Amino acid sequence: MITIFRIIYESSVQALQSLSGNKMRTFLSLLGIVIGIFCIIAVKSAVDSLQDNIVSSFNELGSDVLYIEKQPWNEDPGQNWWKYARRPNPSFSDYERIKKRSILADEVSFSIFTGGKTAKFKSNSVTNTFVMGSTFESNKIQNVDIEKGRYFTPTEYHNGANKIVLGHVMANELFGAVEPIGKSIKLFGQKFQVIGVLKKEGESLVNIMNFDEVCWIGYNSLKKFVNVKDNNRYVGRSLSVKAKKGVKLPDLKDELTGVIRSKRKLKPFEDNNFSINQLSMITDMLDSVFRVLNIAGFWIGFFALLVGMFSVANIMFVSVKERTNIIGIKKALGAKGSVILLEFLVESVILCIIGGIIGLITVYLTLLLLSSVTPFDMQLSVFNTASGVGISIAVGIIAGIIPAFQASKMNPVDAIRA
Repeated sequence: MITIFRIIYESSVQALQSLSGNKMRTFLSLLGIVIGIFCIIAVKSAVDSLQDNIVSSFNELGSDVLYIEKQPWNEDPGQNWWKYARRPNPSFSDYERIKKRSILADEVSFSIFTGGKTAKFKSNSVTNTFVMGSTFESNKIQNVDIEKGRYFTPTEYHNGANKIVLGHVMANELFGAVEPIGKSIKLFGQKFQVIGVLKKEGESLVNIMNFDEVCWIGYNSLKKFVNVKDNNRYVGRSLSVKAKKGVKLPDLKDELTGVIRSKRKLKPFEDNNFSINQLSMITDMLDSVFRVLNIAGFWIGFFALLVGMFSVANIMFVSVKERTNIIGIKKALGAKGSVILLEFLVESVILCIIGGIIGLITVYLTLLLLSSVTPFDMQLSVFNTASGVGISIAVGIIAGIIPAFQASKMNPVDAIRA
């Protein structure tokens, strides 16, 4: 054990001497290792951070929810556009039928979205506001938290009372430092009492609904001011169904397909005139994009590492040649070939580890810079760091094995005479 540590120590010293002895040669040789590690680990870390952010955003929306829309999410919006444009919008009557007939659904929610309205509080006003009018169950599906105040009561919802829940940003723009709960704002030319303020969501890559700037009222309240009929093309609609605990989404999807087909009186030979979507459809598409990015980063890094590997191998061949006499003396004094091989192999690995560490530091600084300009944190994980070091060690072994083997097989007499 002591012998191994001595070999590692001496090889480390020799590696550092190689670095300082011919700085330019060593720099150019290690540059390939640095670039290779940077390309592989930087792309992997960026993609991992991006993927984690998107997955966590989707999880907040609910992985057990199905969305009934006109068009499937996993198709190009321009593909078959006319086919989907002619389909009926999800409607309140669809919502009522699902609530009545579905036995696998835990909650069902229908929402109407409209924009271009102005919200006012005294002299403050916000134009082009995003107004959402939803059925009572919506808060159990949306997974949003109320920071101040409360949600609608059943009585307020059913009576269509002018009560409103504001997004965090909307509340700040209208009220500033004033406490909003209990105050009234003007919307649709009517007074609405603020009963709640949502917790700030912040920026995200996946903002299907921007709840930070929402004016959230009940569906029965919204329909007093907005035409919610199916033929109104100027409002958005969302019909969401949450599965009961333990119910698999494919089973719920099959049930909903039957319920909606029956409600819309579709004949057996007719295609569905609706699409049932789930968030996994988007994540599956993104996974393929992430896979391509990782593969591209790997191959760019691989070729850079290949160049670096040959450069380090060249350094090791030069090192063996320069130390031929020393190798001969060591072998004459009884040093085994395996010890000589290990010395040069460790030296090669240490050189590559130095290049790998420089590459990892560059990755860390790059991710730190990108985190300051992106809406999510980019991190260099322990796994990716270990992967970078592991790749460096592997490259060092491959680069050094032939020169080390050559040194271990030298004849001591010939080596001393050289």
